[in-house]
Amino acid sequence: MVTAKDPAIPSNWQATVQQAPPAIPTNTTPDDLASQQPEAPPPQNRRSPLIALQHRDFRLLFFGSFVSQLGSQMRIMAVNAHLWDLSHSLPTISLLALFQLVPLLVLSLFGGVIADALDRRRLLMATQTTLALSSVLLAVATQFGWISPPVIFIAAAMGASALAFDNPARSALTPNLVPRQHLPNALSLNIIVWQIATIVGPTVGGAFLGLGRTGYTIIYWFDAVSFTAVLLALFFIRTRTDEHMTRDVSLKSAFDGLRFLRRAPIIMSTMTLDFFATFFGGATMLFPAFADQVLHVDRSYLGFMYAAPAVGAVVAGIVMSWLGNVRRQGYVVLFSVAFYGICTILWGSSHFFLITLVALAGVGAADTVSMVMRQTIRQLSTPDELRGRMTSVNMLFYIGGPRLGEFEAGIAAQLLGLGPSVMLGGAGVLVATAVLGRIVPALRNYDRASVEHT
Repeated sequence: MVTAKDPAIPSNWQATVQQAPPAIPTNTTPDDLASQQPEAPPPQNRRSPLIALQHRDFRLLFFGSFVSQLGSQMRIMAVNAHLWDLSHSLPTISLLALFQLVPLLVLSLFGGVIADALDRRRLLMATQTTLALSSVLLAVATQFGWISPPVIFIAAAMGASALAFDNPARSALTPNLVPRQHLPNALSLNIIVWQIATIVGPTVGGAFLGLGRTGYTIIYWFDAVSFTAVLLALFFIRTRTDEHMTRDVSLKSAFDGLRFLRRAPIIMSTMTLDFFATFFGGATMLFPAFADQVLHVDRSYLGFMYAAPAVGAVVAGIVMSWLGNVRRQGYVVLFSVAFYGICTILWGSSHFFLITLVALAGVGAADTVSMVMRQTIRQLSTPDELRGRMTSVNMLFYIGGPRLGEFEAGIAAQLLGLGPSVMLGGAGVLVATAVLGRIVPALRNYDRASVEHT
């Protein structure tokens, strides 16, 4: 059994979980602290929706990520549609989820160790380059007629392997770029920029799908080039992220995140809820089949289906950024996930395009509210030296859930039909939310403001 005296675990972990104090090593001097954290801005209105953008390094990453995400969201839609065009097989589509999941399961814990051991900025430059190369593979294969489901699976596995290191590094880097009090706003803005890209990317990319192989080639090349923006942003970031980091790159260090999770039931419960919600509700890979066989709409409308959740998410993200630090975060998480399940049932039962779009917008809005709350709870309750590893553990839940869910949705759709499989998933979300809310009172009663003042 792990105790607070275990040498592999910092002695202040218990206090970190209960009160979420600033994650500062005990031997840190005032000079060290000044060099490690961004300088706090002059006093001003903390409810400003753009307050985190006044920090130069965060601003660079924010706008660089926006350009990169435009290409990535175009590619995600194109890959799903391309695979459907090549196979017209629901089981084949579901296999894509497995090729994306397995590398994450194998590498994610070690990705967190690397993110905590190396300069997170340089690590991101390496992972972003790898992601760009996976898009180059798709572009070249499509342009010269070599594209096939196995090629798509290889590119997907290549990208997933990079994400196993990219996500922990990116998540751990953000708290180093803004002061602690501006972190919720920074997380909200990150989600907003991602969702705006999810609106613009598929909407623009959908117009290219009608061009066949040429359209797919354009999308893949655009995505490959778009990574230049985030690489330049990372190059010009000044914040040092390799101070006070662990240099222990070992299997024992990889499992530190799991051991810390045992002492953080509130983080564990939010991750578990996210896993079950995305497992039951994950079905975006079915969009091309749903558009063809249920909604009977032209292929150019597919981009609107991918963009609809992002529209709702952007609205919710803007509201969250205005509200700042809301109270009763536990109840907010539970109600938002329940609403996610209701909207999933609605879009699964719909045969009308506009109703489907409204329901998908509701899915995106609910997911964003839950995401902001869960990320804030996790980031503020985790020591900086463990943020990368905790993100890796979190990836097993928030990426493993939807990938397994999409595999399950493909098999269920083959057996039950497209609509019933999605509705059954939405019902599963509601059941999981009710059960976790009932058996984990710490989750439904969580209020960070109250905890910090105890």
